[in-house]
Amino acid sequence: MSKATLNGRPQTSYDCSKCPAYCCAIYERVQVGKRDINRLAKHFGVTYEIAVLRYTRMYEDERVLRRKADPILGQACTFLHPQTRRCRIYEARPEACRNYPDAKRCVYYDMLQYEREQQDDPDVLPLVKITFRE
Repeated sequence: MSKATLNGRPQTSYDCSKCPAYCCAIYERVQVGKRDINRLAKHFGVTYEIAVLRYTRMYEDERVLRRKADPILGQACTFLHPQTRRCRIYEARPEACRNYPDAKRCVYYDMLQYEREQQDDPDVLPLVKITFRE
């Protein structure tokens, strides 16, 4: 079954503007590569080395985006604006963010809509935490 597409991308059935940016908060690691760091460096007008130091950190053997305290979800990407809940570097965001969710639907948006309907409260905000089993 083929997905409907718009400019080669799946047409979406979610609205990021109605979400508190779960995808920017619940993933504790957003891996970045050299192209992502170059994009950040260009966006901020700094060298590659400075971008690495300012905006990323190492997690085991992965280079990942830094995180910061978030007033709603506890921790979030350093580039998530805490009030608007939008990406402050949208045009320079990493490839992982550009590709997410790469589907017609977003599981977090679906969950949000479901909980708001079930609770009969358009402002309810379910808290989500991803855990991994070893």
